[in-house]
Amino acid sequence: MRIDLLAGTAYNPAAMPSPAPTILVFDSGLGGLTVFSEVLKARPDARFVYAADDAAFPYGRLPEDVLVARVMTVMERLIGLHDPQLAVIACNTASTLVLPHLRRRFPIPFVGTVPAIKPAAEITRSGLVTVLATPGTVARDYTRGLVETYASGCRVNLVGSTRLAGHAEAELEGRPVPDEALRAELAPCFVEEGERRTDAVVLACTHYPLLLPRLRALAPWPVTWIDPAPAIARRVVQLLGRPVPGHEEGDDEAIAVFTSGKGLTPALRSALWQRGLPAATVEDMPL
Repeated sequence: MRIDLLAGTAYNPAAMPSPAPTILVFDSGLGGLTVFSEVLKARPDARFVYAADDAAFPYGRLPEDVLVARVMTVMERLIGLHDPQLAVIACNTASTLVLPHLRRRFPIPFVGTVPAIKPAAEITRSGLVTVLATPGTVARDYTRGLVETYASGCRVNLVGSTRLAGHAEAELEGRPVPDEALRAELAPCFVEEGERRTDAVVLACTHYPLLLPRLRALAPWPVTWIDPAPAIARRVVQLLGRPVPGHEEGDDEAIAVFTSGKGLTPALRSALWQRGLPAATVEDMPL
């Protein structure tokens, strides 16, 4: 400790606040915006980079080895450019396949996204739970292992939607999807067995909460929709700590980065701005 002679006060470097961190939130497209919103609430002082690998969207169509190589390549570029202190992989598909590789390659902490099957099993009263995910997430042993570990006492209905993530992207880009199209994706989620009905639906793709108001309105009966984003935000705070006092937010504190920008319409720019991302840029990285 030293004394500041002009102010007559003690100066302790250890007591000075740490700089606000840079947090990278990564997804194949726009679904990670649901996670970004929650992490922004938890750490409003941080500088954010929201990265959408739209050149490779959707990830579910890629062979696993191609997907792993793609994410590693894109993350190498993003981490080199933005030097984040933590990265959130806001994508179930990427998390279940690439997180071990990322953690071995880079020294920063990574927070992944996994289907929220455990909380669904804890809150269901009917015992009928649906996991709404991409076909790839539904098919993976990782997901089935979560069911066996945390929901063996439930009847778990795994629904792989081929179109819902694309519908969410279209909605944000200013191309609203008809109710009939959403109903078709929702219909398999709702199961009746005697007097029992599905009462919990796990949104196991971060794109799906973007459509949550419409999903609620179109559901044949009320259910609890489980979004993993709040739990991810809590994990970020556990790893980085609470907001840095006295940090002033500014217009340069959040930026959206796209690897293609093919859907970066005026409507999407407006939606990004409303969600706390006033600037958007393209880091061209063809698949």
